[in-house]
Amino acid sequence: MIGKTARTSVPLACLLLLGASWLEAADRPNILLAISDDQSYPHASIYGDQGVSTPSFDRIAREGLLFHNAFSSSPGCSPSRASLLTGRYTWQLEHAGTHASSFSSQFACYPDLLEEVGYHVGYTGKPWGPGNWKAGGRTRNPAGPAFAGKTLERPASGISNKDYAENFRDFLKARPAGEPFCFWYGAHEPHRRFEQGSGLRLGKSLEDATVPSFLPDTPLIRSDILDYYIEIEHFDRQLGVMLTILEEAGELDNTLVIVTSDNGMAFPRAKANCFEYGFHVPLAIRWPAMDRQPGRQLEDMVSFVDIAPTLLEAAGAKIPREMVGRSLVGIIASRRDGLAEKQRTAVYGARERHSSSRYGNLAYPQRALRTHDYLLIHNFQPNRWPAGAPRKLNADGTLGPMHGAYHDIDACPSLTMLVNGREDPLVSRFFHLAVDKRPEFELYDMSQDPGCLENLYESREHAAIAARLTAQLDHHLRESGDPRAIDGGDIFETYKRYSPIRKFPAVEVP
Repeated sequence: MIGKTARTSVPLACLLLLGASWLEAADRPNILLAISDDQSYPHASIYGDQGVSTPSFDRIAREGLLFHNAFSSSPGCSPSRASLLTGRYTWQLEHAGTHASSFSSQFACYPDLLEEVGYHVGYTGKPWGPGNWKAGGRTRNPAGPAFAGKTLERPASGISNKDYAENFRDFLKARPAGEPFCFWYGAHEPHRRFEQGSGLRLGKSLEDATVPSFLPDTPLIRSDILDYYIEIEHFDRQLGVMLTILEEAGELDNTLVIVTSDNGMAFPRAKANCFEYGFHVPLAIRWPAMDRQPGRQLEDMVSFVDIAPTLLEAAGAKIPREMVGRSLVGIIASRRDGLAEKQRTAVYGARERHSSSRYGNLAYPQRALRTHDYLLIHNFQPNRWPAGAPRKLNADGTLGPMHGAYHDIDACPSLTMLVNGREDPLVSRFFHLAVDKRPEFELYDMSQDPGCLENLYESREHAAIAARLTAQLDHHLRESGDPRAIDGGDIFETYKRYSPIRKFPAVEVP
């Protein structure tokens, strides 16, 4: 494998120059990608959040690399996963760049490319989705064939009964002799819904929760966060079993392990928003064969578009020129802490349609530029409601079972509290932060305001920074062919949604 050969101290780039004949004769690293569903940075114990225990993620970081500035390409699962699979920005993926649409077979995905060069591929849990991959001309999910036969007793009702680790074991048993593998472990956790009160029931206390600045610090919010922590811990435990399986088989050190999440936490003003807690995600990578100095912590700005090129380079496979991401192999192989590649100074994010939240199935299009210091967001349709259109309330002022409005926020106790407490002086500010219309441009200082509460775009002191970043974002979008920047992007409003569509009045609440 490349990993074994790398132990001879021959640089990977030199090995690749030896060509396909060398690669066919050598073993290549196995690949395990573990991706949780809706987990924000910094919700892992190694990042300092002591309310949640993630020993498996922490192990990968201690024995490999821990990234502090990793970003998904979108704050929603379907487009972010499509970007990870293809190494392309969501606006370059047509239907797959929006939620619950199709995924054209014209866009090459790394599992297929690795299978072509001899890898055994498969997934368990949540692959690419939601959406309709058949409508895109594919014969299987872009993550590969499914392994889903094993179940377990779940610790809370919101947690899936899929036994991800035992499905992984079945995948390994099905591997042809001599083939390296590429496996996608896609947990359903910590996606909503959670079992309300499960965190407290399973032994956590309200003091364990870290409340972001965009949410009110109340017992209900804290309990909701504890329920979220419980689901992260389930994802991490299953990952730990997989690592043990590999270790017992003597395969762990021959495996490139990447652990991340598809987008941020399913709370108001997080998931489905290009704010910090919407697309800033955890990332740890372990690859002993190439990483000569484990335990490093990296500040490089890295993106989901970088993952597919990384896996292809690690396997010695050709990277399609359509992939815009840059491989992380150079960072892994370096000995540098902090900034390993100083040219990685910015990442980009985007969202189109998320849930069915507006009349005509309209999107809330956003594009974002994140540097080490600032986050710039361009809201292309500021006339629309970012969390979804308000709806007529019940007679008592509540939204009723589940929620009857703001559907771009996952139904949850935290949202219900904001809606029902919107007249409460202690809650009202947070309600309006989550649901009110926003200006076309937003600028936030990440060192002072990670909760994205104070928009500095119109600040005289930040005028030069705002102008520079606005120009940088626009240039990048145009250069990479984003229809929103080029012609308004109405094409995104035409892409079919395969998940249920709600009915809304033609005239929204002003």
